[in-house]
Amino acid sequence: MKRAGLLLTALLIPSTSTWAGATDMDDLLAALRQARTLEARGEVTITVLFPPRAVPTRTARRLPLVAFTPALITRNFSVSRADGGAVAGRPTVRFDLLPRVGTRARWSLWVDQVWNIPLAYEERTATGELARRAEFVKVNPKPIRVEAAVVTQPAALHAAVAQALPGLVLPAGFEPSGVTARADGGLTISLTDGVNVLALVTAPRNVKAAPGVASRRVGAGFVWLVGNLPQGALEAALAGISGIDPAGLGTFASPEGSKQ
Repeated sequence: MKRAGLLLTALLIPSTSTWAGATDMDDLLAALRQARTLEARGEVTITVLFPPRAVPTRTARRLPLVAFTPALITRNFSVSRADGGAVAGRPTVRFDLLPRVGTRARWSLWVDQVWNIPLAYEERTATGELARRAEFVKVNPKPIRVEAAVVTQPAALHAAVAQALPGLVLPAGFEPSGVTARADGGLTISLTDGVNVLALVTAPRNVKAAPGVASRRVGAGFVWLVGNLPQGALEAALAGISGIDPAGLGTFASPEGSKQ
């Protein structure tokens, strides 16, 4: 009877580990899977410092969505776990994601110890400056059920992008994840390393110079690369492009304003 009572107690104690011997990476991916079906609501403070904006802080009822791609996270990041303290009065575990290669942004996620879903996250530049942070300051007593889409990458998209922009060198760890048609006749190609997202744009006009933006003229058009990477890395990706031939990307393109 005593043994049965101990077993019952063990089963009732919440744990962020999904199975015995799970690694920090396993536990993070389990929380991201959980977040596809369970979501906290309440009051969230969101601060965005990159790209710069006149009003960097706003509030919302939920965390802004981040298109996490588990396979790329496993390939591109190392993960470590630490005590996250309390977020909105609830105990959390903090997962730190550090890039294995390249000068990419690094992330931290605060995961609720009982619900096993994120309550906060932040993105920092390669040199450590805060780029954005979102965190619950008040949270409802129970999370709600949701049905989030699973992020997938079209198998042939990488080759199609290479054909459309010969000489393009993708920043280390990044892969094309989607294409959106622009109103000006150009295209926006989303690049992801599993967490960070860059926008690779073909357009008939140049873009205004700004931090995190690189552009160059290619033939009669322009190519831009926008995102949280050092300026040199953005420029190096575009430096060898010899032409723009977007015809092969048409089958991948969604209309502007649609969700990928």
